[in-house]
Amino acid sequence: MTAAGGTGRFLAPMAMWTLTRAVLLLCVFKVVTVPGPDVTSDVSVIYHGWSEVLKSGTYPQSDVTWQYPPVAALAVLSPALLPFLDYTAAFFVLVCLCDALVLGLLLYAGSRTGRRTAGAWVWVAGVPLLGTTAYARYDVMVTAVAVAALLAGVRHPRVLGALAAFGALLKVWPVLLLAGTAPGARTRRSWTTAVVTAAGLLVGCAAAMPGALAFLGFQRDRGTEVESLGALVFHVARQFGWQGRVELHYGSLEFLGPHVPLVSTLALGLSLVAFGWLLMWRLRARTFGPGTTADAAFTAVLLFTTTSRVISPQYMLWLVGLAAVCLVFRSGRMGLPAGLVLVATGVTQLEFPLGFVHVVTSDATGVTLMFVRNGLLVAATLVAAGRLWRQTVTEPRGRARRAPVRPAAAREPAPLRGVSRDGTAETPASAP
Repeated sequence: MTAAGGTGRFLAPMAMWTLTRAVLLLCVFKVVTVPGPDVTSDVSVIYHGWSEVLKSGTYPQSDVTWQYPPVAALAVLSPALLPFLDYTAAFFVLVCLCDALVLGLLLYAGSRTGRRTAGAWVWVAGVPLLGTTAYARYDVMVTAVAVAALLAGVRHPRVLGALAAFGALLKVWPVLLLAGTAPGARTRRSWTTAVVTAAGLLVGCAAAMPGALAFLGFQRDRGTEVESLGALVFHVARQFGWQGRVELHYGSLEFLGPHVPLVSTLALGLSLVAFGWLLMWRLRARTFGPGTTADAAFTAVLLFTTTSRVISPQYMLWLVGLAAVCLVFRSGRMGLPAGLVLVATGVTQLEFPLGFVHVVTSDATGVTLMFVRNGLLVAATLVAAGRLWRQTVTEPRGRARRAPVRPAAAREPAPLRGVSRDGTAETPASAP
């Protein structure tokens, strides 16, 4: 590839990122008005209010909408890093900087041998597909930690463990980054580091301020949110006279009424089934390549997002970020589920904020949007799980069965491709 061609690989996504993020900033700063509810109020009212409570020396333990692990306080307090801006403006600027950091990490990783810049393009496209919600929540910050963890973890499992633990105490889900670490030394190092880091952070947060674990009770009591997979039952039931209602409950709009607890319990059951499948995959997987950790993390987060009682719009950022990391590796097979996630992200903006009134009232438009978005997530989950299983379980066993048995004296060691169950190597010795 020529120098000009190599430079073009970076300039094109950087230029598109600059253009799309300029539009996003114009929208969140309300230079351009976006139809639907004002999503920036979460920052100007809720986050700002939490920051004032945190500055007083306690977590918002009397506020049921505080449903985040203790390190989330850093994200909420982060606008203080830019004292020359008001709270809301500083928050948007910091989110944009984290967005740029993710792009930089993906471009740097994609420039190495055996990698590609397709992941950077997924990130460039995915964030604006979600619209203003992307910059009006702190999920871009969490996703930046997750992307850094996966990319660094290819060579440094302890860094993966430390960042996964830090991310998990920002918003729980990054703990799933550890689901696909290669068995053996890599898992021992990353998991041990994660446990030690998480324990240290928890002790530090609990010692610093009261209420560090209050979020656990608030999360437990959440019900079926109107955008979740289980909510489709009630969107349809409303067409046939179901006597329930939609109310603001634990910080989100949820269905309340007959049979809602049953559906919420079934959703938890589906999450347990997802965990069981993930555990079975890990026990039976035989080959762990450079991109397996990212593929497994993407699949795991898809499983738990899709089966969750709550699928808030910003959750799509997690999937976009992990899909982007998967597509950095040429050996990966997550192209189709990544594409389905991008389409689902675009549909998510259509249902929130643009068409949220239709979702809340369960009219034909709202029900259609929810079936399409959640259907895309289900399809992405099934495809991702199937591809991960085939690549790491089915195909390695098929190759082992087909391999001819040779006399011991005639056998020569072959270069490693991926990682065996003992986790002793991840790439051939000659690999960069």
